[in-house]
Amino acid sequence: MASADREVLPTAIKPSHYNLSIYNLDREKFTYDGTVDIDVVIQENTDSISLNSKELKLSNASIKLNSRGLTLETTDFSHDVKSQVVKLSFPEQLPAGSSKAVLTINFSGLLNNEMAGFYRSAYRNRDGKDDLMYSTQFESCDARRAFPCFDEPNLKATFGFNITIPENYTALSNMPESESKTAGTGLKKVTFDTSPKMSTYLYAWACGEFDYIETNTQRKYNGKQLPVRVYTTKGLAGQGKFALDNAAKIVDYYSEIFDIEYPLPKVDLLAVHEFSHGAMENWGLITYRTTAVLYNEATSDSRYKNRVAYVVAHELAHQWFGNLVTMDWWSELWLNEGFATWVGWLAVNHFYPEWDVWGQFVTESLQTAFQLDSLRGSHSIEVPVKNALDIDQIFDHISYLKGSSCIRMLSTHLGVDTFLKGVAAYLKEHAFGNATTEDLWHSLGQASGEDVSGKMSNWIKVIGFPVLTVTERPGEIHIRQSRFLSTGDLKPEEDQTTWWVPLMITKQSLTASVGDISSLTTKEVTIRGLDTSHYKLNDGQNGFYRVNYSPERLAKLAEVKKSLSVSDRVGVIADAAAMAVAGLGSTTGLLSFLTGLEDEESYLVWAEIIEQLGKCRSVFAESSPEIEERLKKFTLYLVTPAVKKIGWEFKPGEDFLTGRLRALLISAAGSAGHSGVIAEAKCRFKLYTSGEDRSALHPNLRLAVFRIAVAEGGEEEFEAVVKEYLSTTTVDGREICLSALGRVRKLELIQKVLDFMLSDKVKAQDKHTPAIALASNHSARRALWGYIKAHWDTIYKQFSGNIIVLDRFVKNTLNKFASQDVLEDIERFFQDKDNSGYERGLQIVSDSVKGNISWVNRDKDAVAKWLKENIA
Repeated sequence: MASADREVLPTAIKPSHYNLSIYNLDREKFTYDGTVDIDVVIQENTDSISLNSKELKLSNASIKLNSRGLTLETTDFSHDVKSQVVKLSFPEQLPAGSSKAVLTINFSGLLNNEMAGFYRSAYRNRDGKDDLMYSTQFESCDARRAFPCFDEPNLKATFGFNITIPENYTALSNMPESESKTAGTGLKKVTFDTSPKMSTYLYAWACGEFDYIETNTQRKYNGKQLPVRVYTTKGLAGQGKFALDNAAKIVDYYSEIFDIEYPLPKVDLLAVHEFSHGAMENWGLITYRTTAVLYNEATSDSRYKNRVAYVVAHELAHQWFGNLVTMDWWSELWLNEGFATWVGWLAVNHFYPEWDVWGQFVTESLQTAFQLDSLRGSHSIEVPVKNALDIDQIFDHISYLKGSSCIRMLSTHLGVDTFLKGVAAYLKEHAFGNATTEDLWHSLGQASGEDVSGKMSNWIKVIGFPVLTVTERPGEIHIRQSRFLSTGDLKPEEDQTTWWVPLMITKQSLTASVGDISSLTTKEVTIRGLDTSHYKLNDGQNGFYRVNYSPERLAKLAEVKKSLSVSDRVGVIADAAAMAVAGLGSTTGLLSFLTGLEDEESYLVWAEIIEQLGKCRSVFAESSPEIEERLKKFTLYLVTPAVKKIGWEFKPGEDFLTGRLRALLISAAGSAGHSGVIAEAKCRFKLYTSGEDRSALHPNLRLAVFRIAVAEGGEEEFEAVVKEYLSTTTVDGREICLSALGRVRKLELIQKVLDFMLSDKVKAQDKHTPAIALASNHSARRALWGYIKAHWDTIYKQFSGNIIVLDRFVKNTLNKFASQDVLEDIERFFQDKDNSGYERGLQIVSDSVKGNISWVNRDKDAVAKWLKENIA
């Protein structure tokens, strides 16, 4: 049952086809019944069959040996709850070589509300009444929660499916409907076409009162255009138009660049009201959190437009990379997620070049990956995975964002066209099967003629990433690579890795005498003959590494910032900030560097500036209110001219990034105490929330203004946002309200937010939103931790049914502290708890807080002195 590195099912039985029937849906008791017929191949003599089952009641089972005309009834069900395996025993041996055997199991299941397996989602329908829809979420190991199955990614099979539902319901699954017929009073039985060979985690179905909108691809597949649909509960379908238009053109784009036509006869996108992830790539029936697929041009914040375009692109990429070709085992999850993340951004950049997509990637995705991978508690991209709980913990920024960053680095080095040529070969060779990381490297190596496996091995198999420390001498630079730890306490034994590092030196600094310096393959190197008057490593921030420049070089880069791309400007700021945190640079050096950026015009660069100033304020506020106040004044010094220039009004035809910049600057200015911005925000907030003038607040400014009003106000503003939360009909409205509520400063209001967060008015999928906002709010951080301790049993009960949600909650609410006493308190509290499924999250918390403590202890006096001397 267990191999050396993973817990897997015995190899005696292999499935080839499932025929699954779901019926007797009880929408009051939340139960259902089912029967599954599994065509199996008996590969070894055995008197038992083991398969996966979780929270199911199996009533009887039998196996029909067609080759012998014999049916054997199960004599015993043996459940191992921990491993989620049920063993079916039979009265005699099942002979090896029986390829026409059918295992039949009758079972009952729960329509849970934990966003896993076959589950229910609550929503308010268009008549204002409480209602339910039903859908599935099987990745990674929850197909076994819906029906007994061989729930491993490399045990692929074909699927037939039917479901009996109320006649007013619509049923959906991976394949098109083949038949619908009456099945008793008020019921119908819907049957679907047989699927291609696929993994259990990609199977899906849903039912409810749905509407849809439809379009077709431009390309023809097997002689006809593919139907593309967005399904929603009734009354919301129109808000799926933006996602629909993107989905149709992205399917055609991927079919072209992968040189393989979309493999299924339809593309369905379904908005689900309760969802633990952002979306799920079920083959042919992709499910989404509502804010990741619905968008209203008139009422939605434009940042959700960006999100919808990207998430649609990401999930469609999986239809090839992950679904058509699936990783062999969960240890290579990054093959699915890293690639889909990179190619998702590639598609959005193709269709929306004016959004500066790769600048967004550098500002958001790349920096987030760096942050996690600079901790000891990180993990390698390709990580050993033993069981289901281990699997859930690697759906994180390493698999998605470090994985995609390494793909981006490699594709830049090889050339995107060459890279995609290798990807196409990989997909064709392994179609409808499983593959490994080495299979991908082999195909890319053949396409490029390079040793891709050798170059990428350490990036995939080793924790962490390098920082390149640059020392300058006249006409030359010396580069040394070492592992970067944000805690700044790297030990010699932790610095044994030598990465292949593409240097990507800006071309204008290269001269004929430099020679080949395309990459660093040793611990250090000296590059001579370089024009050092203007150079930068990691051009475009395409490499997954940081650079540590001298203060003098940083000053020179600030002087020539106009000649640097947006991505490069972001990268220089982010790297300088990271050096300050780790003690390889200084916080005062970072602040000095930022003083030269007040005339910046790019939204993405401003986002990085404000992010880093926010981190400084958040961390140093715990040690000194005076430092926090002076950092607020410094922020005002930087943003005031910019916010005055951009103003409050949105102009007709204004581009996407300008709108984002306005919201960012207003939010930052208000947070830093800008009296004019605060007064204007309060006025617009009052007009909007009172209903006197709903046009007083542009959709893009709702979050900024709500945050300012809540932070500066009291009970009245808090109640106004709660009322808005409970009554809003905009798709993004609830998420915006919850994020704003986390900005409260008064203790009694902090308590109210916490109680509201745990109440049944906030869905489990959304509870982390106010919690993260409170954690980032130094006025509320300790109260949040006290509340978590006092209400841990309730929190654990609400989240533990879906361990990914619990892990996300723990690591994102406790990682902002900079206090030794709080760190020790956290460690004491969880010492006697069952940490299964979120122990990695606790390690991330510990590493993050230790890094913050070191940063404050090292730099607080120097920061206080610099601020006193430079900020009045």
